[in-house]
Amino acid sequence: MTNNDLEITPSVTVHELLAAYPELEDVLIGIAPPFRKLKNPVLRKTVAKVATIKHISSVGGVPLTDLIEKLRDAVGQPRSKEQYLDEEYFGEQPGWFSPDKVVLSVDENKVANKNEMTLVGILRESKNVKPGDIIELVTTFLPAPGIDALRAKGYSAWVKKEDDGSIKSYFLKPQTERLEKDI
Repeated sequence: MTNNDLEITPSVTVHELLAAYPELEDVLIGIAPPFRKLKNPVLRKTVAKVATIKHISSVGGVPLTDLIEKLRDAVGQPRSKEQYLDEEYFGEQPGWFSPDKVVLSVDENKVANKNEMTLVGILRESKNVKPGDIIELVTTFLPAPGIDALRAKGYSAWVKKEDDGSIKSYFLKPQTERLEKDI
């Protein structure tokens, strides 16, 4: 049963969206290939609870306003008059980055436990990384929820797209991590 009271906005999580409108799973998958990962039940239980529509617009490379309009159209909600700003994750190389400071590299394609969210593995492994060292994450998509989660813990982040289409995200471990609710 769908909950027609849920207004589709950038801050709605994927979990909330699909609980209210389960029929939107196929719509999302049709909008952008990275959304196929929603079929994985473990990722659905973990990532979907923290990833917002704003995050997935970045992950899928779909402008936020367009994504919200498509989702609203699919469930019969009126279009918003608001134009939403897309989050910019890519930028110039920061002064703190140096390849020789990368002490941990995680490639999503080489992770042994495919049912574990890559971010969970990074957080576990980051306990062995000293402040001032850098963690590298290599993915086939922009890991927007993970980037925001690590930034919330005090990490600095830099993301770049490689010529082969892969995304490399770099995280500088802070002097002291913020103690927040674990992901």
